[in-house]
Amino acid sequence: MIVAALAFAVVQPIKVLPRVRLAPGFALTDSQGATVTSEDARGAVTLYTFAPSTCTTDCEAINATMAEVQRRVAAEVDLEGIPFQLITIAIDSPTSGELAAAQQRSGADGTRWQWLTADQITLKSVVGSGFGRFFSLASTSGAPSFDPGFVLVDGWGVVRGDYRYQTIATDADKIVSHVGILADEVRYGHGAASVAYEAAHLFLCYP
Repeated sequence: MIVAALAFAVVQPIKVLPRVRLAPGFALTDSQGATVTSEDARGAVTLYTFAPSTCTTDCEAINATMAEVQRRVAAEVDLEGIPFQLITIAIDSPTSGELAAAQQRSGADGTRWQWLTADQITLKSVVGSGFGRFFSLASTSGAPSFDPGFVLVDGWGVVRGDYRYQTIATDADKIVSHVGILADEVRYGHGAASVAYEAAHLFLCYP
């Protein structure tokens, strides 16, 4: 058993994403004024990002990455019915009209990729404390300051990827690859195979 365990740790036949922490529960508002909760994301793989609704040039890279991930996951990842969605949380508490305009500018379709927001108290709890992303509406330039990046959450509400800094691989490349790894775990990580997947977590078989 010891030899088998060592062999598994060295060979790493299965790759998994770390179970980082629980994602925060939330009740936010979409561009139509409807309430969207974290429970609506149960069973779906969700990619989150965070930006002010007034963000234009500074957010072009964020929006481009979200659009690329949406397109490439659909084309390259075999989800086999596992829902995949993208959510941008607007950190500046825009009105429904302002949120709809920001959503349209970003290229989001409002269904598979939607923009959500809430009052500042809720956003500080969800984005600041829950997702661990800094943002402030007060700055010397008059524009909101924020910590750009992406968070990947599985269908059980567990954070599986937290992307804060650009690496050798682009954010889109890494996220698309990680969605594929997560889809494989959802698809195959049950029954007898669950033992192998738990071993992969135990031995930190991360990409």
